Amino acid sequence: MANTLGIIKPDGVRRKLVGRIIARIENAGLILRGMKVLQLSREDAERFYAIHEGKPFFKPLVEFITSGPVVVLVIGGHRSIERWRDLMGATDPARAKYHTIRREYATSIMQNIVHGSDGPETAGTEVAFFFQEDEILPKE
Repeated sequence: MANTLGIIKPDGVRRKLVGRIIARIENAGLILRGMKVLQLSREDAERFYAIHEGKPFFKPLVEFITSGPVVVLVIGGHRSIERWRDLMGATDPARAKYHTIRREYATSIMQNIVHGSDGPETAGTEVAFFFQEDEILPKE
């Protein structure tokens, strides 16, 4: 059972949707193994999104993710990466399936309310970016 990273982005925090999103995670049978509220610095945001450096959306992405507090989550459970991504929905909320977080709460492709790791390697790197091992509850 691999862990994955979830981020409730500044638009979700600003709109007071953190509790609703966490409830969706728990109601789906996923397990919260770690959680922090923090404000990303520009430097940290640029390091986190370094894979996108040079792309046209890199600068706006960094601006957005640093525009307010975020909630970072370690999400565990059987097939947590796939299940969290299914729960989030497509990046473009207009194309996301009904009853997904992005379809219901996101306002645009850029302000899409949540982030999730796209695979096991990325999940490991992203979780380690925000959490030390002793900050993550053990797997059951």
